[in-house]
Amino acid sequence: MFDIISSAQNPKVRLLLELQQKSQERRRHGLFVVEGRREIERCIESGYQIDTLFWCPDIYGPVEPDTNGARLFQVSADIYNKVAYRGGTEGIIAEVVARQHTLDQLHLSESPLIVVLESVEKPGNVGAILRSADAAHVDAVIVCDPQCDLYNPNIIRASVGAFFSVPTVACTSETCIQWLKTNSIQILTAQLQDSHYYYETDMVCPTAIVMGTEATGLTDQWRQAANAHIKIPMLGIGDSLNVSVSAAILMFEAVRQRQQSAR
Repeated sequence: MFDIISSAQNPKVRLLLELQQKSQERRRHGLFVVEGRREIERCIESGYQIDTLFWCPDIYGPVEPDTNGARLFQVSADIYNKVAYRGGTEGIIAEVVARQHTLDQLHLSESPLIVVLESVEKPGNVGAILRSADAAHVDAVIVCDPQCDLYNPNIIRASVGAFFSVPTVACTSETCIQWLKTNSIQILTAQLQDSHYYYETDMVCPTAIVMGTEATGLTDQWRQAANAHIKIPMLGIGDSLNVSVSAAILMFEAVRQRQQSAR
C-alpha cells in the first residue's frame, strides 16, 4: 500500500529536501537520505532501517518496491526530479534511520588495517576513500575531528554504497590515538617531512594509515604519535596527490604486503 504525493509543497517533500541539504536537520530527525536501487539494497543488507520510501513509477517501473516495512509514497516524475540529489537514481529515494557507531563497537580482524582521516573536509573525498576501503577490505575508517557530516549525501553517493559495508566511526584525534595504542595498532602517518617511502614500511602487522587534509596535512598531534612517517614518491611538478588517491595507494600496498606474506 502507498500514498500519493501530488504537490512539491507537501511537508514530506520539504522534509526530504531539508534532510538532503542540512546536517542539523539530519541530526534533529535522526534520518538521512539514500538514493538509488543499489545503494538502498546495500543499506538494507547492512542492517539499516528504512523509515520512508519515495517511489516514481515513471522512472522506477510500475511494480511497487519492497518496502521492508517502511512507509511508501508515490511521486510524479516532476516531483522526483526536484527532490533527487543526483541524476540516474532509478526513481527511488529512501529516508533512513541514522546509527551511531563507536570505537568500542568495532570488530577487528587478527591483524587489522585501519584508515584514519584527520579533518578531511570534502565529502566526495571521504566517499571515495570508503569505496577504496571496501575494495581493500579494511577493518574500519575512523574520521577524526570531522569537518563534514558523515551522513552527507555526497559521502554516500561517492562511496557507491560502500558507506554501508565499511564500519565508519567519528571521534576526536585524542580518542583515536589512545584507542590505537591500547589495541597495539601501529600508526603510520602520510607526510612529506622526515618520511620513508611507503613500500619500505611494514604494513603486515596491525596498522593504521593516517591521512590529513591536502591543504595543511596532519597536525603535530598525529606526527608525534606516529610509529613511522611514510610518503609516496612525487616525480612531477606537484608535491601531493588528492587524499583519496593517496589513501588508495597506501591501502593496496598493505593488501599487497599481506597477500605476499600469506604465500
